[in-house]
Amino acid sequence: MEVLNINQSVAELFEVVGLNEEFTNESLRNLGDADSRYVKDLKLNFKTILKGEKLSQKEVALMGLALAANAANNPLQRFFRKLAEENEATVAEIGEAVACASLLSSNNVLYRFRHFVEKEKYGQIPARLRMNIMMNPVLGKEFFELISTAVSAVNGCQMCVASHENHLIELGTSEERIFESIRMASVITSMVKVIY
Repeated sequence: MEVLNINQSVAELFEVVGLNEEFTNESLRNLGDADSRYVKDLKLNFKTILKGEKLSQKEVALMGLALAANAANNPLQRFFRKLAEENEATVAEIGEAVACASLLSSNNVLYRFRHFVEKEKYGQIPARLRMNIMMNPVLGKEFFELISTAVSAVNGCQMCVASHENHLIELGTSEERIFESIRMASVITSMVKVIY
């Protein structure tokens, strides 16, 4: 395995995410070779979302885990699972965060299709997808909906985003809390392009 000749910004990003200096990939190689100022911005953005203004540390960890699972990103899944465990997330909560990402990915494909095609007939055909975890989530209804909104935003499903955001408002969730979860989703989406 080729070892990346890392600059200070890449080294600091590695430290935040808990990676060793042997970790490498094409994106890091390209950014490191250019001594990209973007790496510093990415590191600062990532550190900011980890603080959580409207999300608890446990919620930050579980939301991050769900978003990393949605991207099938192993390094970030390991990072957020460890963070979740450090913040007393249960095995059931950790599993449900990943399950939520998987379920929403399925729903997002179906509902994006219905939205894109805009045929009434497709809206009348039963989805026939089992979604039992949505009925009584271990994470609680509000937080499950929050993760669902963030994952749906990443996956680009307008119908799902609108539906989950509406449910959150009905549950009394503040728009600031919703927006923080979306901001977190945007930063993690940028991270998965560099750390994979």
